Amino acid sequence: MAQEVTAGTTAGRSSGCARTYQVRTYGCQMNVHDSERLAGLLEAAGYQRAPEGADADVVVFNTCAVRENAEDKLYGNLSHLAPRKRRNPDMQIAVGGCLAQKDRDEVLRKAPWVDVVFGTHNIGALPALLERARHNNTAQVEIAEALQQFPSSLPTVRESAYSAWVSISVGCNNRCTFCIVPALRGKEVDRSPADILAEVRALVDTGVLEITLLGQNVNAYGVSFADPGLRRHRGAFAELLRACGRIDGLERVRFTSPHPAEFTDDVIEAMAQTPNVCPALHMPLQSGSDRILRAMRRSYRVERFLSIIDRVRQALPHAAITTDVIVGFPGETEEDFAATLDVVRQARFAGAYTFQYSRRPGTPAAELSGQVPKAVVQERYERLVAVQEEIALAENRAQIGRTVELLVATGEGRKDDHTARMSGRARDGRLVHFRPGAYPVRPGDVITTVVTGAAPHYLLADAGAVTHRRTRAGDAYENRAPGVSLGMPRVRPPLSHAQPLGCT
Repeated sequence: MAQEVTAGTTAGRSSGCARTYQVRTYGCQMNVHDSERLAGLLEAAGYQRAPEGADADVVVFNTCAVRENAEDKLYGNLSHLAPRKRRNPDMQIAVGGCLAQKDRDEVLRKAPWVDVVFGTHNIGALPALLERARHNNTAQVEIAEALQQFPSSLPTVRESAYSAWVSISVGCNNRCTFCIVPALRGKEVDRSPADILAEVRALVDTGVLEITLLGQNVNAYGVSFADPGLRRHRGAFAELLRACGRIDGLERVRFTSPHPAEFTDDVIEAMAQTPNVCPALHMPLQSGSDRILRAMRRSYRVERFLSIIDRVRQALPHAAITTDVIVGFPGETEEDFAATLDVVRQARFAGAYTFQYSRRPGTPAAELSGQVPKAVVQERYERLVAVQEEIALAENRAQIGRTVELLVATGEGRKDDHTARMSGRARDGRLVHFRPGAYPVRPGDVITTVVTGAAPHYLLADAGAVTHRRTRAGDAYENRAPGVSLGMPRVRPPLSHAQPLGCT
């Protein structure tokens, strides 16, 4: 890794004191994880994170292109930085991620004060691009068309001492008509099980208790292993879950996001039979109308979706199931929307990420006839939210009186100095605000407590902790410097850059 950041190291230290950086993240969990890599690259190159509220020497925007409002927000924030850039020409601004991959030179046309534009496939180039922009006094645009290096081999600054993302694949082979991700992140590329498990063990050795396996379509894992000669094994994801269950010290395993079309019974069995796999499932519905699912090019229908929910609940009766729903897809009628409401009522999701359809240039859906008027989409969206909030509140109220185990978190939920509440996640993923009582509880510790109240998006536990277990994760949180750096052990030599790992 040293040769990849040598130029950036010079940039970070050339003035005699380290330049500071800030990474601003938009979008999904994949982007959040990529931002940890960007922070790791910059710190390996000699930069230091800017203190909270301070102006940074380098501001990096890790962008999303899935929804229009993310694009508007980016360009709005870039315009706010323009006066700072004029006052301080040594400041640098970099734009990466999905929007940069999509818009390329358009970023500089709209914001010519940007110094670096880089894409989803070459985040490892950021330090060198910053140094080149400073040396040449001109903007640098570098957008790779294929994955150059699997991101997990890059240095990382983890945001949490007790919980971590572990990427098992990048890209997606589905062609949903509303989604631009495959065009921006390329075809699915999977890591080998040995590399994934090596990263998980390394994380556990630092005190991490919980990992989330991450991919655009995690249960399709095994489609294209990065190592030559390995063929897809359709039971690979279930086997990966079971292998995580054999790692000493790993207390919780989560994954996101699966696709209903590829969700198989062996995964359900692995979830039920592997004690550290959490009883939580995020299963994207998108629409409850078979006609709209067909137009979305989602390769499942409502009957199959509901059968998955039923089988999961049979195997894991207390599982919390969440979902994604899009309102106002082109051609959606009131009958289609009513079908979505009906499925939401049948599935009784613990929570839902609800979205108003956003027309994105470059997707097939953007060219479909029957674009639904904004006012109609808004009204349907509000009805969906009202139905889902009612269901979520009822499901959460059913938790009152239950004893739950919490991994104590930081930065989750609202601060409440008056009640001295802290927050944590139950094994099923529900957010719980609790009073610690007499125990000196730290983020990363594990407690049990009794649920005393409920709201649609969280539970309350005001009777105090029943038990408290100090953990190595809590020790790591208490003793750490800001951020937890991790250099990944490399199980195999990296593939040559001349051998692309994916294509668009």
